[in-house]
Formats: sequence, C-alpha cells, structure tokens
Amino acid sequence: MKTKLKGRYVIGYNGSGHVLIEHAEVVFENDTIIFVGKNYPNEVDEEMDAGNAVISPGFIDLNALGDIDHDILHLEAPATKSKNLLWSERYIEQGHHEVMNEEEEAFKSLYAYSQLILHGITTAMPITSVFYKKWAETYEELVAAAHHAGNLGLRIYLGPSYQSGIRVVKPDGAIKLFWDEEAGRAGLQRAVRFVEEFDGAYDGLIRGMLAPERIECQTEESLKQTKYYSEKLDVPIKLHAAQGSFEYHTILENKGVTPIRYLYDLGFLGPKTGIPHAHFISGYSEAGDGKSDDLALLEETGTTVIHCPLIIGRHGQALESFAKYKRAGINLALGTDTFPPDMFQNIRTGSMLSRVIEEDVENSTYADLFRAVTLGAAAFLGREDLGRISVGAKADIIAIDLDGYHMGVSDDPIRSMFVSGSGRDVKLSIINGRIVMKDRQIPNLDLEEIKQKGQKYFNKMRKGYLERDYQQLPEKELFPSSFKVVESIQK
Repeated sequence: MKTKLKGRYVIGYNGSGHVLIEHAEVVFENDTIIFVGKNYPNEVDEEMDAGNAVISPGFIDLNALGDIDHDILHLEAPATKSKNLLWSERYIEQGHHEVMNEEEEAFKSLYAYSQLILHGITTAMPITSVFYKKWAETYEELVAAAHHAGNLGLRIYLGPSYQSGIRVVKPDGAIKLFWDEEAGRAGLQRAVRFVEEFDGAYDGLIRGMLAPERIECQTEESLKQTKYYSEKLDVPIKLHAAQGSFEYHTILENKGVTPIRYLYDLGFLGPKTGIPHAHFISGYSEAGDGKSDDLALLEETGTTVIHCPLIIGRHGQALESFAKYKRAGINLALGTDTFPPDMFQNIRTGSMLSRVIEEDVENSTYADLFRAVTLGAAAFLGREDLGRISVGAKADIIAIDLDGYHMGVSDDPIRSMFVSGSGRDVKLSIINGRIVMKDRQIPNLDLEEIKQKGQKYFNKMRKGYLERDYQQLPEKELFPSSFKVVESIQK
C-alpha cells in the first residue's frame, strides 16, 4: 500500500538536520517512508493533499500526560496552601487507598491518549499523578493503557511507576518523607514484568520503559536496581530529578551532594536515562552552592534533559537556560506534562523564557526547540527512524494547517506556525503509516462522551484532596474561585 501526501511545505531531513521543501510530497509504503521531494515518478494507491499546510514529523512527547490533569488545582495555589495539596500524615496512618475504581483508572489513559493524538503527538512517554493513588501505578491500569494506545495507533513507551517513599505533611505543617521500601521493591518487579510482557506489542508500537517516581522518593537500592534492569531489558529510564527546592535540599542534606551528582556517583546517568525537569541544578538561581558542575556531568554521561517549559513556567520557574544547556552539549528533548499537551505552547514558552534569561535569541529559536521535540527525543530513544521525514524512517507524520485566519500573514512557515498556531491546527496525524486522526476526528471515538466521563473523573479526583489535606480545609477554601461566586448582581 503506497500513499502520497502532498502539501505546501515539507520539513524533510537531509541526514544531518531538518530542511524545508516547498510544494513537495512524502510517499510511504505501509509503515515506512520511501520518498521525500517533488514529482514522485511511480504510481501510488492513495493520494492525499494537505493543501496550505506544513507536513512535519510527528512530535515526540517524553513527559506526556497519561491521565486527567491535576495541575489545574495546583498552578495558582499560593505558597501557604501548597502543603494542603499533599498527603497528610493522618491520611497515611488512617490507611491510604485508591480514590478511583479499576474502570476509572482504565479510562483515564484513553482520555489522555486521545488528547495527545489530537495535538500532533505521535510518540509519547507518559507520566501519571500519584497524588490520588494508593501508592503508585498498578499493573492493571498500565495494561489498559497499553491496549488503549495500541487500538488508537499511538506509539508509546510505557511502564508502571514505583516509589519507596512519598512526601507527607505533619500536623504542624512540616513536610517529611514516609517510607515503604517493600512497596518500592514490589513496584519495580511489577514494572519489569510489564516490560517483559508488553515490549514490542501492537507491531512494535508499545515499548517498555522504567519510570521510578521522584528521586527523593527512591532508595539507593531502587535506583541501582532500576539501572540494572534498564541495561538488562534494554529500555530507557525516566526519573524526575532536579525539579524543586524540597528535593534538592533533601538530597543535599542527606547525601552531601546535588541530586545530579548523587545520580552520577551511583552510575545512574547515561544515554538511556532521561531527566525531567533538571532545572534545579548547581548554579540555579534558587539553589545553594552544591559544589558540583551538574551540566558537565549531564553532558559527560550523555544523559537527556526532558524540558517541560510550560508547566514549570506556570509555577514561576524556568530552565536557566535552554540555550545554556544546548551550548553545554546536552541532549535536549521536550515534554508537555500538563494540559493541554500542546507542543506549540511549549515551544513558544520555552523559547521565550530562554530568550529572557539569555537576553539573546541565539540557541533559543523555535527551530532549536523543534529539533528537541523531534531529533533530540529520537536520539534519547535510540530511534533513527523517528523524529524526521526521510527515506527509511517510520511514517509518523502530521500536517499543520496554515489556512486559519488566526495564523495571520505567511512568512517562514516554522516561525508562522509557532507564533500563531496551536495543537488545534494539527489536522492530520499518521502513525506507523496509519491515519489516526483526520480533520480533528479520531476513528471510532466519541469525543463528547469521553469529555463528559473525563469531567466526572476530575470531579471525583478533586474531592480526594479534601480527605488528604492536613488541615481539612473546606472545599471553597482549599479551591477558591478566581472571582466571588454570586447568584445575581444587585443594583
């Protein structure tokens, strides 16, 4: 089955980097690209014309949201209430439990993955929240996630998360770590089992990964075992580290070194290790002197930094800076980590924050961040067949519509689409040669029904915070409205 896709612009790959071809076409046979250029000389079975659009490699989201977003409850919480959104010590003592039932946990990934596809993400490495879990992800919910991804046609790297500890709040408001090391060991074995059973499923769309939760919630044993199984199973690791003050200073106090240095000393860093968010490092404006050159350690080991500019920007922080990490020779990828999973917003935000810090545009352009979400991410995955439109690459292709009035005037198509566009301008998504979304519709999926179920899930998740809050604040106080809610306005 040969298919030709034509469009105003094609972002091709010439062996060393992305190039732009105007009025061009891409031909793929089954799941593989066989031609990129103009005037394909042979017959094809199907021809599609994307019109005034950019035909682009699909986005690779290495910190994709795998559930219903909880950050809308966190992003405007003042510092005085941030503790109220964690688990209380009382909640632990009374018996923490699953907030959602098995059916609801199975549903959440369908909601999340359909959002990813609609926003032009063709390869995802998801993360889900443990705020409303009994402890961490279950084997069963990841099995459901694998089947949702496979049926939707989403290329995905999956593995159930695990942790040996979690942050809890004492009655006096102090934050400490509560430990259950046996739960951490069981979680790792659950993850290994999942990889062994699902890696390569759905014609290779499902691949395994290891997803230990935050670094401060891992024992040294867990980190060493994670590294061991990563090498044994030949799968990547994603570990959240260097992402906040509590974590940074906890590791610094307990280990005497920065989180990045700690991982380096353990032999944990390396080409198969990806670190979201990795901005809270030695030399960071809010960090103390960790007596380490963390950037050099990341570069030396070939570790990938998964930059999530939108979510950390919403919380008043930034990578300092994307351009600095790029100059240091660190492999950079992108993740969305929040709703919406919109790479246009992330590229805009990441570029803007880097330019503010650098006071210069060099190494902070939209093109620089576009390379991160395609070639940088593919390099971390060890996939020379992803993140590019070239002969021999997988047919993971999206078309971004340039015809909308909101797009404004046309100039350089890369700048035009990232200045004015959004994920809603992706009108076609092809993964592994299969059309998974066309004209904002996903085959065999009732988006309105999923939206309604997603709202019910969120409402239940929101109420779970009230049970865990160490101060047991009333709902209206814990989650205040942006404006006062009234029945009417009196004259």
